[in-house]
Amino acid sequence: MFENMTIGQYYPTSSFIHNLDPRIKILFTFVYIILLFVIDNIWGYLAAFIVLVTLLIVSKIPFRYAIKGLKAIIFIILITVALNMFMTPGDVVWHWSFMQITKQGIQIAVMMAVRLVFLVIGTSLLTLTTSPIDLTDGLEFYLRHIPFVKKYAHELSMMMSIALRFIPTLMDETHKIIKAQKARGAQFDTGNLIDRAKAMVMILVPLFVSAFRRADELATAMEARCYRGGVGRTKMKQMVLKRNDHIAIALIVVMSVVLIGTRFLPPISFFK
Repeated sequence: MFENMTIGQYYPTSSFIHNLDPRIKILFTFVYIILLFVIDNIWGYLAAFIVLVTLLIVSKIPFRYAIKGLKAIIFIILITVALNMFMTPGDVVWHWSFMQITKQGIQIAVMMAVRLVFLVIGTSLLTLTTSPIDLTDGLEFYLRHIPFVKKYAHELSMMMSIALRFIPTLMDETHKIIKAQKARGAQFDTGNLIDRAKAMVMILVPLFVSAFRRADELATAMEARCYRGGVGRTKMKQMVLKRNDHIAIALIVVMSVVLIGTRFLPPISFFK
């Protein structure tokens, strides 16, 4: 499961999206997430799908690599589908004992599953196409415009960037620990639920120890380089909007208008 996560990983290549200003990519991600909760019919999801596929093609990220992160949340998707399918009242299509499935429940369950898939892939594109340093600069820019937060904008953006940067590192460490414990005879796939939970302790303890050790080493390295936060710091690379960034802003506006406009189209039901 851990090796299938793509959030926090960076896919280095040269593309139109990779070369965009990080502030534009953060803005697009934020707008895209909001629009996913605004659309409410199949036309909106179809438009969102077209946007997502277009972004994957333009960013030159392999489709298989982008959807690999869905394996890590498949359990969450299944739970969401089951809850919406069985808990939504409406026209009953299947009934057994106290459980029932309705037409409205099936429709909402499918849309919620699609929304989660689009949400994971869309947010993964931000880290897949933006280096940790650029992501830090972009986050800091927006945090500086938020009251009560702008004083700590640099520190907060640095913490978020470091957290994202260490996701793939911790995943690799977890994979190594699991292999090492299996070599010592540990069993993680056998026994009941309690036995498997106890076996996870053999993974979590060394993982936490390794994480704290890496955090201490990182803090020592930053202090050795006289890091003192954002006070008086200058940037080697200044963020300046270019022609492609202005084109991207216009495309974000067009995307927003199209996705919001789908709310006014006649809805299509899965059932007659």
